Amino acid sequence: MTNPNLAVKVWNHQFRNPIIPAAGPNVGSGRMVQRTAEGGAGGLLTKTISRTAALVPHPNMVRFAKENLLNTELWSELSPEEWFDREYDIALTAAREFNLPLIASLGYTPDDLAALGPRLEQKGIDILEFSIHYLDEKRLTETARALRNSVSIPIIAKLSPHSGDLGEIAKMLDPYVDGFACINSFGPTLMIDIEHGTSLLGSQYGYGWLSGPALKPLALRCVFEVARVTDKPVIGVGGVARGEDVIEFMMAGASLVGVCSAAILKGSDVYGKIAAETARWLEAHGYRDIEEIKGLYLNRYRQGQKVVTTLEKTAWVNETMCKACTQCERVCQFDAISAPLKQIAKINSENCTACGLCVSVCPFGAIELVSR
Repeated sequence: MTNPNLAVKVWNHQFRNPIIPAAGPNVGSGRMVQRTAEGGAGGLLTKTISRTAALVPHPNMVRFAKENLLNTELWSELSPEEWFDREYDIALTAAREFNLPLIASLGYTPDDLAALGPRLEQKGIDILEFSIHYLDEKRLTETARALRNSVSIPIIAKLSPHSGDLGEIAKMLDPYVDGFACINSFGPTLMIDIEHGTSLLGSQYGYGWLSGPALKPLALRCVFEVARVTDKPVIGVGGVARGEDVIEFMMAGASLVGVCSAAILKGSDVYGKIAAETARWLEAHGYRDIEEIKGLYLNRYRQGQKVVTTLEKTAWVNETMCKACTQCERVCQFDAISAPLKQIAKINSENCTACGLCVSVCPFGAIELVSR
């Protein structure tokens, strides 16, 4: 079997794979954008600019658990003129060298977008992304309209999870944009250095915004909500760190996925690694093209599913796959599993409540829910 095709065509532009950077410190300069191209990204994106440079607190990033971040980052700390005079030229050179589309992120007010949008289009940017991160619901359409009236190139609205019902917001913005990105970081949140009783971040109260794998279930739900109400492309952003994450987002209805935290913590080669993992998953499951999996979950659950509240199933152990690791017994709250060390797990169906936790915990795929 030949290698699966990862190329996707979105907004009339060819992306060599669906993994692109999300706006953040990983693309904070032209050289950083160039590194994402060298690292195997399928398209390029630049850090958000506004009409003034951001005054970013220090320190502004801290790792949470193994793969997550809290940050007090804002938009670019470089001025717009620095971007237009130097950084965009470097990013555009990389985009043309690697034959990749270049998306520029901007914000935040109608005046900001009306002033910066045309300059970005004239500079040669292919697609624009604007963030609603600091906008209330009343200013959403005003902001989107201002950008739509200023440029002719495609526009993506990047949605924030704290903004409200993202399906409804997507419907409000749909007449003015060509696609969506879901989601921005979530917060504010807080971490405390318990050894010193101090903040790990330099914001006023030590608050930061959460990104990374802990955000993925929320991001997936948001992508699904938006994809249910629009036929326009959606970029899934939030916790993408491996190929399986790409598969999930694509099944939920995404056309592309954005990577930020993983690139910060693991380096710019992570884009290519995630793409390679995606290809291996597709090949292992018999798919020839990534488009084959797009919307599989979305189409199945677009109208929801029957909710079963009666006890119709029980856990069942495939004895040929069970490795006697005992993990299922430890998590069962109902004394329905007996799994002494080095013994195949046994299910007491009378006690089993079909909660499904053991199915997700088993590292060998040896447990499933079956009809009683």
